[in-house]
Amino acid sequence: MGPKKAAFAVVLAVAVPAGAQMPLRLPDVSPAATVRQVVGVTEIEVDFHRPAVNGRKIWGGQVPYDQVWRAGANENTVISFDTPVKIGAADLAAGRYGLHLLPTATGEWTVIFSRMADAWGSFSYDAAEDALRVAARPESAPFQERLGYSFDDLTANSVVLALRWEELRLPIPIAVDAKALGLAELRRQLRGLPRFGWVGWNQAANWSRQNGGDLEEAEGWADRSIGIQRNFTNLRTKSLIAGARGRTAEAAELLSQAMSIATEAEINQLGYQHLAAGAVDEAIATFRKNVADHPDSWNTYDSLGEGLATKGDKAESIRNYEKALSMVTDETQKERIRGVLAGLRG
Repeated sequence: MGPKKAAFAVVLAVAVPAGAQMPLRLPDVSPAATVRQVVGVTEIEVDFHRPAVNGRKIWGGQVPYDQVWRAGANENTVISFDTPVKIGAADLAAGRYGLHLLPTATGEWTVIFSRMADAWGSFSYDAAEDALRVAARPESAPFQERLGYSFDDLTANSVVLALRWEELRLPIPIAVDAKALGLAELRRQLRGLPRFGWVGWNQAANWSRQNGGDLEEAEGWADRSIGIQRNFTNLRTKSLIAGARGRTAEAAELLSQAMSIATEAEINQLGYQHLAAGAVDEAIATFRKNVADHPDSWNTYDSLGEGLATKGDKAESIRNYEKALSMVTDETQKERIRGVLAGLRG
């Protein structure tokens, strides 16, 4: 045996004692799973294991009634929130909780959020560690072989966490104060690097305006953005805030200033914002301005054609699409416009 092989044998002898057992990692009978959902700025996550029905009686059998159950298999199910939430009408602090259930044969079940989140099952469950208990009523549901959790009925401020297994669904409503949490998150971020650029201040101002925040604060944020770099985007934001505060003449003047320095792309984007909001006439007027200001751009005619098509003016829409087709050089765009024209003429 050479010196290198001898050294390797010594290392093996030290690293692996005689009789050591090296277990294999085998497939789990109840595989682990994670579901995650963001509501506003709140992230909710559920970590659990997924047992199968496997022909067994589940409710009142595999899962006994009137006994605390781990809401899954293996370790207790864990649910975490990175902001405070409401479970039904009850407040629950941000944190990581063991999720347990107390099923009953009839009526409401109890959903338990335990401050102990790292127990094996519910075998060491202690009611003294409860952070919250709420009632939930199970519902009949289509058969599901493996236990699962889903986030249903998502809104800007709420979601329903639903356990599904066998022929049962247990809904657990979760709500957040999206506006307050959103504003707090914006204020936090504006203490960091975004405070040194115009974009972050403008985003905060616009979000606050759109979501019922304090308009005076929002206007201050818009002013900070303009002070760093005056441009179409932040002038329009301040115009919208001034309008929301009842200063109509000022809003019109600010919008005029914004439009006077806008690029072709910015005007085009504004037109599509109007279109998405259902303000078709405003969108068409904006696209027409872009055509007048940038008559050598095929894209301005293309956008105006789309606005006119949305309004139902096929004849003028076709004329603008034909103009765009005569100017564009990119083959992919040509093919797209030909398809749009075929649809309008068909």
